[in-house]
Amino acid sequence: MKARLDAIDWQILKELQEDGRMTNVELARRVGISAPPCLRRVRALEEIGLIRGYRTLLDEKKLGYDVTAFAMVGLHSQTEADLLAFEEQVSAWPIVRESYMLSGEVDFLLKCVTQDLQTFQTFIIRDLTATPNVDSVRTALTIRRTKDEPVVPIDLG
Repeated sequence: MKARLDAIDWQILKELQEDGRMTNVELARRVGISAPPCLRRVRALEEIGLIRGYRTLLDEKKLGYDVTAFAMVGLHSQTEADLLAFEEQVSAWPIVRESYMLSGEVDFLLKCVTQDLQTFQTFIIRDLTATPNVDSVRTALTIRRTKDEPVVPIDLG
C-alpha cells in the first residue's frame, strides 16, 4: 500500500536523501516547520519504513575496489523454495552488493564489487557456478560509471 504523504513529508524525504547528516534544526528550517514537529515526522517516516536507514556513500575505487561487474544468473528451477534458497546464498556473499530477481531470460542480476579481476573470477568459478540450482552465468565488466544516483526520484512539482 502506498503511504499517504503531504507536501512537507515529501520535502523531508527529498532533503534527507540529499543530505542525511543535516541536523533536525536545519531540516526543519528547509521544510518550513519548527524542529519538534519535524522530528516527529521523521520518526513517523522511519517507523512506517519509508526511511530504511542512513548510510555514508564511499568511493570504492579510492578504497581499492577496482572491479565492478554484473553476473546474470539463470537457474534450473524457479520454484519458490529454490528462489528463496538462492536468495539466501546470495545474501551470504559479501562480494555481491546488490541482487535483483528479474523476469525474462535471466533470473537474477548480481552487482559485484571486488579489489581485482582475479577475485571476481574466483568468485564466479568457485562460488557462483558451484551453487546448487545455478544453470548459467554470464558476466559483464563495467568500463565506467556514467550515472550514480542511489536515491528515489522525488519530484516536488
